[in-house]
Amino acid sequence: MADRDEPEDAPPDAGHAAEPAEGAGSADERDRDARDGRDGRDARDARDGRDARDQRDQRDQRDQRDQRGERGERGDEQPEQPEQPDPFRSAVGGLGDGEEGGGAATARAARANLAPSRTLTVGRDNQYFEGNYFFVNQLDPAWTAGTALVDGPVPEEELRQLRAVYLQAPGYARMKRLLRARNLLVVCGEPGTGRGTTALALLAEVATDGVNRLDPATDPRTLREELFRAGAGYLLRLPDEDAADAPAPEAPAGADGGAGAGAVGPLAEMHLDRLGARLAKAGAFGVLVVGGDAADRLLRGRHAVGFVPPPADEVLRRQLRRRLREAPEGALEAALARFRDEEVRRALGLDELLPAEAARLADHLARRELGETTDEELRAACAGFVTRQARVWFAGADRPGRLPEALPALRTAAFRISVAVFNGSPYGLATEAADRLAWEFGITLAPEEPPGRRLFGTHAELRPALARARLGDGMVDLGLAQVPARVVAFRGNGLATAVLREVWEGHHSARGPICRWLRELCDDPRPAVWVRAAVAAGVLCSWDWMHGLGDLVRPMALGDQEGPRLAVATVLSRAAHEPGVRPAVMSLLKQWAKGPDPGLRKAAVVAHGYGLAAGSVGASLDELGKAVRRDEDGALLAAVSLSVARLLAGPEPAAVVERLGRWLRDGRRPYADLVLLTVLRAIRTPTTFLWGLRDNEEWERRSDWPLGGALVVAHPELAGRLADLTRYALTTARSSAPALDALGSWVRRAAGDEEQLASLAGFLPLLLLDARDRDRLRHLLDRQVRDLDRPLETEVARRLWRAARGGSTDR
Repeated sequence: MADRDEPEDAPPDAGHAAEPAEGAGSADERDRDARDGRDGRDARDARDGRDARDQRDQRDQRDQRDQRGERGERGDEQPEQPEQPDPFRSAVGGLGDGEEGGGAATARAARANLAPSRTLTVGRDNQYFEGNYFFVNQLDPAWTAGTALVDGPVPEEELRQLRAVYLQAPGYARMKRLLRARNLLVVCGEPGTGRGTTALALLAEVATDGVNRLDPATDPRTLREELFRAGAGYLLRLPDEDAADAPAPEAPAGADGGAGAGAVGPLAEMHLDRLGARLAKAGAFGVLVVGGDAADRLLRGRHAVGFVPPPADEVLRRQLRRRLREAPEGALEAALARFRDEEVRRALGLDELLPAEAARLADHLARRELGETTDEELRAACAGFVTRQARVWFAGADRPGRLPEALPALRTAAFRISVAVFNGSPYGLATEAADRLAWEFGITLAPEEPPGRRLFGTHAELRPALARARLGDGMVDLGLAQVPARVVAFRGNGLATAVLREVWEGHHSARGPICRWLRELCDDPRPAVWVRAAVAAGVLCSWDWMHGLGDLVRPMALGDQEGPRLAVATVLSRAAHEPGVRPAVMSLLKQWAKGPDPGLRKAAVVAHGYGLAAGSVGASLDELGKAVRRDEDGALLAAVSLSVARLLAGPEPAAVVERLGRWLRDGRRPYADLVLLTVLRAIRTPTTFLWGLRDNEEWERRSDWPLGGALVVAHPELAGRLADLTRYALTTARSSAPALDALGSWVRRAAGDEEQLASLAGFLPLLLLDARDRDRLRHLLDRQVRDLDRPLETEVARRLWRAARGGSTDR
């Protein structure tokens, strides 16, 4: 379109006959010096002139080679090999490779899930009694692998303390009537809710000749009448995993109603009828404490009752009142106010307290009010709650150490670890990953016995309770869209880190299967899976670099040689969050960058895109610049430009923009290509695909905006330099066509968003410096308005055109 054909202020419309798109390069190259000399861009134009001359030289060389090829066909000379592809053109074809990393919300959730390590102090008392709960080695007897709480009588002193402080749970009176009438009661509920203490309180009140605990490994189907004593009470707490579904032990031959040798199948109502009859015949009383799948099944019968715990707040207030009864007036309310303090709640890391925890917290709060501890000691004690829970969960989690008996406990342990990694993710992903980890645990425990996978195990409504988690409705990020999903999440943000630290630092034999599991998850193409796994693996590496390097980083790096190695780069960058580990990560990346393996060189480049491994954004840009200089064949150009774009989307965009200008002034072709590709990414790639591992809340509201548009709004002081870089891409021959396409994509995105459209309208005047720039925009808008498949609204085109001409940007 010539200037003389149309007035400069004529708006584009559907009937305008547009000329071919400007930007092919020939006219611009001839006139660039004269056009831009007054803008102070002589050096840049000179480089573009050199580019044009280089292109003409290349065409001459190709003509010469073609002539030599013709002579070779005549026998005068052998034809040469085909020309190698242009690295810049190849990199332009892969500008969408950043989208394989998924959206920023996925990375943000994975990063927030595993918080920095918590500083805490945990006591080592062998026995203590708090509130409604008796603890031995601070472990629930149903989970211990040692000899704590096996068969034996409950001390009378413990029962006296229990009677003094026990807070009756809802339905307590009914449970007591059922126990007296049937001699057997099955209490079903979630672990840690006080169900075992309630069972003990019931037996202490009903039995006249003492209360006895039975070994949790005891199978109730094999209990015989001669084991019971008249007037005595017996408490049996079954494991919450589906241990009751395992084959029953052999009963003695001839036992009355025994299960018989080789009896199999889950604990059923007929077994409870037989046990109740034996207890009644002996004049004894028995209470079984059951959770998990068995609880759901047994609740349909007549012997079981569902346990409802007492409110934790009521337990807390009751215990505080007892502890502070001799304290000055107002101490109770001060202690309750301290419990509501944000720092205390953050230290706890739990959304809801179990009754046992409420009783224990009451003791800590009371000691603080009495001046026995400091605020710091109180917060440290609160931080120990999640650590204590994790320690309870994994103590003897492979009992009895052989398959298939250990599988129920291994499955539950695997589920808890999987929820720690996928906290807040779809339940299906967490359970799928848990099944993989359970398989790894099984073949590690017994390599000759493949464990298989249960098809109809614990129901989805019950299984989260084993991990102190809940099911809820949530949204899954897909980058530019979100879909509803049923998600599983811990009941507290401190549990995920506590679980991983417990299994990683407390159970070294579990590291091997966990590392294999995480490596397999990192190979999953779904960002919702591999991003979570990579962040978790990076956290583990930060806790033990030497082990993580050998079992996580090197196997991942030496795997598939294709692709940008985004997973292993994420692992290393997350590990570099730990200052003590950062020098080791930097040293490793330098080795990879200088080594012969192209896959490792690419992994090093991608890792620097997070701006953490080198210690700063500037240092990362230094390393990326070195990578471009060493890259003789241009194979890393696309990966380097993606990393620079990620840094541009990070918390220090001004430093990146300044470096882009420095590279451009350098004059070398690799640097110029890198700048062009980075600019193309900035004006075409939505910010959600350029996520990093550091918080940048500026992009949350503009996740679907192209990075360039988001930067103009968030950092208006950079708008001028960004416009110069964009115009450079639009007026350079080798990048003009993809840059114009990217600008067109920006226009279409802005058309449906008033804020984005206003931002673009304000940016265009900075981009258009002369008539040729305006012609380029006019042609773009004309073409989009006339598009038969996706026509741009004429009013949007007119508004942008008026803004570009310096007119009003309003509708």
